Amino acid sequence: MRIAQITDLHIGKVGEDTHGVDVRANFLKVLEAACAVHPDELMLSGDLCFDKGEAEIYDWIRPHLEKLGLPYRLISGNHDDPQLMAKAFDLDPLLKSGELYYRADYGAFPALFLDTTPYIVSATQLNWLAEQLAAHSGDWIIFMHHPPLLAGVKYMDDHYPLKNHAEVLALLQEQPGRIHVFCGHYHVDRVVSAGNVTVYVTPSCFFQIHPYAEAFTVDHYRIGFREIEIRDGHLLTTVRYLES
Repeated sequence: MRIAQITDLHIGKVGEDTHGVDVRANFLKVLEAACAVHPDELMLSGDLCFDKGEAEIYDWIRPHLEKLGLPYRLISGNHDDPQLMAKAFDLDPLLKSGELYYRADYGAFPALFLDTTPYIVSATQLNWLAEQLAAHSGDWIIFMHHPPLLAGVKYMDDHYPLKNHAEVLALLQEQPGRIHVFCGHYHVDRVVSAGNVTVYVTPSCFFQIHPYAEAFTVDHYRIGFREIEIRDGHLLTTVRYLES
């Protein structure tokens, strides 16, 4: 099983200034590159929209995904609207009290898809997460937009972390198996471990943030995606950047 994770598209409305970056062209380039590794599935892990969730943006993205003929999944980021997203992609059955979270296993790897749109994992969702984790003592894959820990990216850790990251991480660390968390949000390529939890932060389709600068600083404009392969019960992953 091979998954191509694409994150932080930040697609604007037609004519909207996205800080001089052609984010629509970037997304299409990343999509083409991701398809070149022959994935079994695409995973878009949030911030599909530039500023806030817009139906017209989701309606632009969907045909580009559909014409590939590949299965795909989505989760919502802080610049999205999970209800508009669910409507645009026919995901209404997955909505729970306005939040878009669900389970979809990859063979031996059970997988959970969380909604961190409001910068938290809500209490209701945390209870659901605890119930899911309690039902399987082995390894897990989790997709969520925000990392469930501070990831050593100074500006993002200081200003835009998951607000209840400590509570979420504590819950994950209670599990006997390994937890592999794939996320975005930080606009950086990073792998951070805390006990049994390994967090893989995937770079953006927009720009990458300098990991050590205290003020907001663009590190570079190279774009990429993450390739995730599940083989014989093992998980392999790498980030693939596009040539400039």
